[in-house]
Amino acid sequence: MRENARVTAADKGEYQELVDEISELLGVPATLENRDFELIAFGAYDSEDELDPSALDPVRTRSILTRRSTATVRSWFEGFGITRATDPVRIPPTPEAGVYRGRICLPVRHRGVVLGYVWLLDGDPGPTDAQLGAAMRVAGRIGALLADEAEAGAGLSRELRAVLTAERGWQREMAVAELRTALGPRADGPHTLVCLAPWPCADPDEAPSPRTVPHATALCTLPWGATGQSLAVLVRLRTTDTPAPALTAAARLLKEAEEGARGRPAGVGPAAGVGEPRGGLAELGTVWQEALAAARAALAEPRFGPVAQWTRIGPYRMLTALPVESVHDPVVGPLLSPAHRELARTAEVYLDCAGQAGRTAAELGIHRQTLYYRLSRVERLTGLDLDDGEDRLLLHMTLKRARL
Repeated sequence: MRENARVTAADKGEYQELVDEISELLGVPATLENRDFELIAFGAYDSEDELDPSALDPVRTRSILTRRSTATVRSWFEGFGITRATDPVRIPPTPEAGVYRGRICLPVRHRGVVLGYVWLLDGDPGPTDAQLGAAMRVAGRIGALLADEAEAGAGLSRELRAVLTAERGWQREMAVAELRTALGPRADGPHTLVCLAPWPCADPDEAPSPRTVPHATALCTLPWGATGQSLAVLVRLRTTDTPAPALTAAARLLKEAEEGARGRPAGVGPAAGVGEPRGGLAELGTVWQEALAAARAALAEPRFGPVAQWTRIGPYRMLTALPVESVHDPVVGPLLSPAHRELARTAEVYLDCAGQAGRTAAELGIHRQTLYYRLSRVERLTGLDLDDGEDRLLLHMTLKRARL
């Protein structure tokens, strides 16, 4: 596993060389995508095809520019049997699908498992069987490289999950040591963690490859609530003062999560949280708790999201640390029942506005007398005195905590 960990980023250059080799063999430009249709390498070939506007049809252009294809495009191509094929598959031009030029798909397999696809523009007369046979042999070498990378990525995923789920003390220290060894030189320097939740893919195997997420070193899925999943992403930074790479990774993952959620029942989220950067890996457990808290704050308060940084969520740094039981305060609890939702909202806005009646009434769009009536009902229901600072504090904290 340690040896495979060094292959992980085998280097994009190796994929590029192999794709360029296929382009030279066949005399046409080639692209390599993984099985999730995420672009790995693009082999530009100097030919008249590149000058032909039809070579840059919408599907091909989007793949190259955004480094991925849509779920609709993926389903359309998979309809030609490429996931099961062991030989080249010819796909005819279909302008209504945005495919102006025919394609040849070379399935990239390793030990019978499809790991990706090499895409070629078809032509007349197109590559010979002998040329395609030679290209498939190169595709086999790509498959071996992808298999090594997948094994290394799975190992890093296990190591990261072990760190984030281990209890404090010697268990976490051992897990951190294992992750540090697996990462090698990449373990040095500042890191942070991104939490994206809820992650729409319940199957951990549907998590993206770290290579497709900007600045990601490793990632894994972790439980979220009773049945959901969150995605944890370890991001290496240039300095602890520059969280921009983590924000970029979070934005990319949010976009992917939104695309993955299409067609599924509507739910909450997703949102992302970013922990405070630290040097090295020793404090990853704490950083993960911060990222979790920031994600929860972003889900509770849209003004923080969709990407919230731990350092910028204010009182939610404390509120997220409170136990679940704290929301069931015996005094404020009755106000949180569905029957009193309007009163709870009125009280929260009033406290957010520092007790200023005019601002509160304007925010809620109600008359001041209506506001005073509602606030008097809140006091009768809870027994709290809204002129008392500690009573206000209890009410405000409980209402905010209930959002989490």
